Amino acid sequence: MMMRILFVCMGNICRSPMAQGVFEKLLGDHGLSDRVLVDSAGTHAYHLGKAPDERAVRAARERGVEIAHLRARQVEPGDFDEYDLVVVMDEQNYDALRFISAERHRHKLKFLLDYAPHLKTRNLPDPYYGTDMGFERVLDMIEDACTGLLHHLQEQMRRQMP
Repeated sequence: MMMRILFVCMGNICRSPMAQGVFEKLLGDHGLSDRVLVDSAGTHAYHLGKAPDERAVRAARERGVEIAHLRARQVEPGDFDEYDLVVVMDEQNYDALRFISAERHRHKLKFLLDYAPHLKTRNLPDPYYGTDMGFERVLDMIEDACTGLLHHLQEQMRRQMP
């Protein structure tokens, strides 16, 4: 069975495409690309159809993660039917999605940084208005949390094996 994960930030040009790219690379490295489908979207329509921010592309590429091909899209109500897990970058995204999601789907909403509890925050900073260093710091946090999410999924998969 294919697991489907959607990463969500505000505009879908910084945090969520970086998370998508990092997680896709981790899945590939662990031979799980055929078991987990990953996508990203934004809560707002600011950048529809645009590529990720150049700074995000550059920072990710320096770590062997390619995201330049991704294009921004907005979360749609149907995404809650389509995805098993909707992973948000901060409380603002969480609140926006709780508002548009049906009650039966709210259990799918998770904070990315909950998979990296040692970071002691649920809010992944938005690097858009900052410097290149901000993108590096955010990528460090994304890598930590995506590794935690991968371990969580691997544990779930182990428990589901006959």
